[in-house]
Amino acid sequence: MRMRSVRRGGAIGAVVVASLVIGALPASAAPGDGSAYAAKVAVTLLGAPAVNVGPLAPSTTNGPTSASVANVNAAGLVTAELVTSSATLNQETGVVHAQADITNVGIGLAALTGKIGAVNATCDATQAGVTGSSTLANVALPGVQVAANPAPNTTVNLPAVKIVFNEQLKGGDGSLTVNAVHIYLNALVGSGDIVLAQAKCGPAAPPVPLASGLGLWLSLGLLGLVAVPAALAIRKRRTA
Repeated sequence: MRMRSVRRGGAIGAVVVASLVIGALPASAAPGDGSAYAAKVAVTLLGAPAVNVGPLAPSTTNGPTSASVANVNAAGLVTAELVTSSATLNQETGVVHAQADITNVGIGLAALTGKIGAVNATCDATQAGVTGSSTLANVALPGVQVAANPAPNTTVNLPAVKIVFNEQLKGGDGSLTVNAVHIYLNALVGSGDIVLAQAKCGPAAPPVPLASGLGLWLSLGLLGLVAVPAALAIRKRRTA
């Protein structure tokens, strides 16, 4: 009889393990969203066909998490050498990071010609919030003077175009979009826009608690597997 009780207790313990593993696992936290791309051209110049190129070298936290293109030529309107992007999510901390980089950019609009040596857009989402920044190097555009680390939404108005450096757009969902260089055409030359280096981050995903893994639930189940037979055995002795 004592052996049968112990076996019965062991079976109960096994049920405890199964219940804990199958029925009480914590729900998976939705990952934070992040994306980036190197360039996008969507313009229609007066008297010319529309040009739609990109997004070039796109990446997202859902994959692919990185991308690169060796050379870019968007109908001569935008040229560049190496362009890259990346977007990552840390599953444990919930932190999102996205960035895009372009080197040796050439701009060939009739209303704006020039070069930029390097362009970068970055965003980060942590439990403290979402932040972003842009960096530029060797900007050589007529009528444009801009810092290497421009303040958010630094705007330069030229006769035929408007350029926003380190453009930062906040979404109602808590996301932040950073466009390192955003060129808007006006009606004098056509319509549309050009984006150089975009990084977008949603809010950080909830962090995974250190003690919420499968190991915790298995440990609790094993504890039940040991404790239940022991308790039944003690009770059997007392009633004997």
